[in-house]
Amino acid sequence: MLFAGGAVTVASAEREEAPATPVSGSADAGFARDMSVHHQQAVEMSFIVRDRTTDEDVRRLAYDIANTQANQRGMMLGWLDLWGLPKVESGTEPMAWMGMGGHGGSGPVDGALMPGMATKTELERLRKASGEEAEILYLQLMTDHHKGGVHMAQGCVDKCSVDVERNLAQGMVDAQESEMGLMAELLKQRGAKPRA
Repeated sequence: MLFAGGAVTVASAEREEAPATPVSGSADAGFARDMSVHHQQAVEMSFIVRDRTTDEDVRRLAYDIANTQANQRGMMLGWLDLWGLPKVESGTEPMAWMGMGGHGGSGPVDGALMPGMATKTELERLRKASGEEAEILYLQLMTDHHKGGVHMAQGCVDKCSVDVERNLAQGMVDAQESEMGLMAELLKQRGAKPRA
């Protein structure tokens, strides 16, 4: 019992070396900012497809993604408030905290700020599509979106120092990898597959 207490003291002493709250340029703050933007687009796409199809499987998936990612986005923006940090860091490229910078330093492509994000042109196509066409496009775009999201969340798992944030990031990796499997199956049912 005494040994266990000593081990806890050592572990907590190690954690106390980290700043009480993350600084603006930290992985914790960068992830919270960038994933909030990434999640917002997933919520937007999910609401679009909900109104463009009557298929219950796709609508249920879109509902789950919209609710989950809106809730997670709220938590991440709340942490930034709690830490007294800005929600937008001017002069800092997205994903710089990962050693990347938007699209590997090439800047946004047609409004897509980060890997996996849909372009303005793709969002417009989704808004105009309906039925199975909308379902396939949504599933393909969301699969790409999840791939980018998993990459970023894994970056936080590896680099973030706040336990609760790192745990949330690991949950994102697990959930989005599972959803990619479901989306691949839904695409197969429609005679389609994820984009390369």
